[in-house]
Amino acid sequence: MSFSPYVPIVLLFVLGALFALFSVSIAPIVGPHRYNRAKLDAYECGIEPTPQPVGGGRFPVKFYLTAMLFIVFDIEIIFLYPWAVTFDALGLFGLVEMLLFIGTVFIAYAYVWRRGGLNWD
Repeated sequence: MSFSPYVPIVLLFVLGALFALFSVSIAPIVGPHRYNRAKLDAYECGIEPTPQPVGGGRFPVKFYLTAMLFIVFDIEIIFLYPWAVTFDALGLFGLVEMLLFIGTVFIAYAYVWRRGGLNWD
């Protein structure tokens, strides 16, 4: 069994890991060291941070719902891209399957919209 077709992929992963390790380890050394109160404060999307208990606070469920919505629609895009690349090879079967998939996601979107999950109150 020859591993030669996998050598470029392994080298790419090794190069990526080395670059990540190098970037993380060199940043504290060469980065600026100008600390002030604003940089050390927690940032909450432009909202003034509220004091939290010492052990950490509880997050509202809204944060988790927003994260789950992002994941659902992100996964939809992940499925759409390979389908678009192989659309000609899949033919009518691929079109029907993708219409069913998009219909299911649209139903989820309509449900979330109707329940107020997209409101930023």
